[in-house]
Amino acid sequence: MKKILLFYLTDCGYCQRAHRAMDELMEENPAYKALEIEKIEESEHMDIANQYDYFATPTFYVGGEKAFEAHIGMSYEDIKKEVKRVFDMALAG
Repeated sequence: MKKILLFYLTDCGYCQRAHRAMDELMEENPAYKALEIEKIEESEHMDIANQYDYFATPTFYVGGEKAFEAHIGMSYEDIKKEVKRVFDMALAG
């Protein structure tokens, strides 16, 4: 199992959708609850965020590699699908 690193902003609508998707996916599949997820609020930890190559939030890294970066216009369904893919990547190790 690989660690997930999530960069987000508190006032980001796409980030709020990603958090909602994470909660729903964990309810749908209890195996996801075992995942190690470090959540970093970008504006509070710019020193950490500046060490990573991304432009938008939310952005997920799995095992140190970028796995998903949101983009403008993504629906909730699109984000949930991508978060599920990230979770599955992390589980697979």
